[in-house]
Amino acid sequence: MATFLYRLGRFAFRRRHLVALFWVALLALAGAGAAGAPAAGTTSFSIPGTEAQKAFDLLEERFPGSSADGATARVVFKAPAGEKMTDAGNKATVQKTVRELSGGSEVARVTDPYQGGGVSQDGTIAYASVSYKVSGMELEDSSRDALEGAAEDARDAGLTVEIGGDALQAVPHTGTAEIIGIGVAAVVLVITFGSLLAAGLPLLTAVIGVGIGVATITALASALDLGSTTSILASMIGLAVGIDYALFVVSRYRAELAEGRAREEAAGRAVGTAGSAVVFAGLTVVIALVGLSVVNIPMLTKMGIAAAGTVAIAVLIALTLVPALLGHAGRRVRPAGEKSKLLGGGRAAKKPQRPNMGTRWASFVVRRPVAVLLLGVVGLGAAAVPAASLELGLPDDGSQPTSTTQRRAYDLLSEGFGPGFNGPLVVVVDARGSDDPQAVFKRTGDDVKALDNVVNVSPAAPNKAGDTATITVVPDAKPSSVTTEDLVHDIRDAGADIKADTEADVLVTGATAMNIDVSQKLNDALVPYLILVVGLAFLLLIVVFRSILVPLKAALGFLLSVLAALGAVVAVFQWGWLSGLMNVEQTGPVMSMMPIFMVGVVFGLAMDYEVFLVTRMREAYVHGEKPRQAVVTGFRHGARVVTAAAVIMIAVFSGFIGSSESMVKMIGFGLAVAVLFDAFVVRMAIVPAVLSLLGDKAWWLPKWLDRALPNVDVEGEGLRTEDDRDGDRALARV
Repeated sequence: MATFLYRLGRFAFRRRHLVALFWVALLALAGAGAAGAPAAGTTSFSIPGTEAQKAFDLLEERFPGSSADGATARVVFKAPAGEKMTDAGNKATVQKTVRELSGGSEVARVTDPYQGGGVSQDGTIAYASVSYKVSGMELEDSSRDALEGAAEDARDAGLTVEIGGDALQAVPHTGTAEIIGIGVAAVVLVITFGSLLAAGLPLLTAVIGVGIGVATITALASALDLGSTTSILASMIGLAVGIDYALFVVSRYRAELAEGRAREEAAGRAVGTAGSAVVFAGLTVVIALVGLSVVNIPMLTKMGIAAAGTVAIAVLIALTLVPALLGHAGRRVRPAGEKSKLLGGGRAAKKPQRPNMGTRWASFVVRRPVAVLLLGVVGLGAAAVPAASLELGLPDDGSQPTSTTQRRAYDLLSEGFGPGFNGPLVVVVDARGSDDPQAVFKRTGDDVKALDNVVNVSPAAPNKAGDTATITVVPDAKPSSVTTEDLVHDIRDAGADIKADTEADVLVTGATAMNIDVSQKLNDALVPYLILVVGLAFLLLIVVFRSILVPLKAALGFLLSVLAALGAVVAVFQWGWLSGLMNVEQTGPVMSMMPIFMVGVVFGLAMDYEVFLVTRMREAYVHGEKPRQAVVTGFRHGARVVTAAAVIMIAVFSGFIGSSESMVKMIGFGLAVAVLFDAFVVRMAIVPAVLSLLGDKAWWLPKWLDRALPNVDVEGEGLRTEDDRDGDRALARV
């Protein structure tokens, strides 16, 4: 592989105008496609194989035209102090608002609170429900304006009016913190390279790669049902790895220049060596992201594949566009360090100088490996403790900031109708195979009423055929509570008894039931996912490192860092530690997708640093150094760049903490903390400590397996000339 990539790097350097033109044309083409594509809507959220999804599909079939997947809004009214919503003036204002809301072309129906039981017992709060024919992201601006205008008119009449539901749903934004993250990356690159031009190359190529990826996602969003969150996550991961991959190639190019090589030769060798590490690091990220498809949640699958595509583009850009731009930059990209007299076979030796920070740190670790190993493991173990209290759920209006009208509507409904009113359960009774559907409907309602933690059960509402009915159940606890989850299971248990007696299916759906089913499905998929992703990456790393213990150590270190990161997420978003600093106004359950998504992304990113750092160690070991000295050599050449890459990635991920979308905010924080733990505790401390303790055993591989595995030559041994080997021997004598 090194030889092929070497030739590719030299080709890109020589044909730099053609290569640069190709990528610019591709960016323009993707941009044109995005500009002409219809706007992305909200991706359809379906959970195949779950009871909640089965019930939802049944509603679509038996209640045609009900717009079950359409946007909804709850316009919540509160009377002034000392007044009631039933007072004549307030009632007239509400009914006028209902008439205004009914006039929109996208409105399916509006319920009058005075006819539909939408007034609280104390008479101070009422609500009107609005159902639309299209989803929240597909609503015309005129429909949103009409909704907000009707609410404003009611406010002018003296009522407190707030709007809940997804009708006001907007495309999430990431805030100025994302720009700050890129700014931090620029500063780190300038410090690392000591040159504005060299620092700008990784940023420029990463932005081009993300631009192509996001533009392509935008162009295909409508056709492939990709939501707006898909492009945000793809840009988050694509920007981080794009900068890192280009950083490693540019850094190796400058090191090759410092060895006295011509610029085209240096570009070829940089792509042949660092480029090989980029390819395998990128493959581990792609495996982890594409592996999310085993969960069988379409939205998660699409997010993973889209992000994997952006990572693949980042790899290709690092291998082609980066050397092309290095060719354009010419002598303005300087060699690393100073060149001095030549030794032996024409190699440039560095003047004696004080060991760099990476060398000093690695020397310290190899002298005290047990202490460093214990400290790292105990520290990550302590950070992981909160993960034992992990509670999973999906965000609703109750997790919105208190400054939003959705959150204020949620709080008003809880005040007037109880906390469970914000998460009603929908019981769907399919009595098509029953002799007396009406009796089945009545029994189901009576059985549900007899359960604990139920506030209200609506009368059964049958369809036109009379063989299917819906029953709305209001719990006495908030949607994300354990009590409500237990109630869902109790209703399903009661439904199993009804089915045994009557052959009728009783299914529970609604947002709360869907959240419970999502959490269960994700929990069930976590172990198979880990086995698939870690197993494939383990095999890949065996090929890269030609070792059994190094990939095993890499996987165990990843588990430590991801558990510690989950612990940090629980502490902030569930327990509320430092929530003010993170602008988390409402604590609650961690997003259901967070553990498995973090496992996928963090595993891929963790293997990036493993590949980049340890390949340098293996390169030194293969070229004759002792195991502990190889660890020090690997850090001397790679620690500075890996540290810069980690700081950049942390900065980029931290930028997404400023997102208005709670899911993006949580993922940004979790990934930033995970990279912090993995890069600076696992890779920089635990890895050298373990390799020092293992010695030669770290690089052991059974002979039969060594013969069976393909030789991918990540170390670039095939590129070494006899002059290189003479130079190594001369340096060894020195």
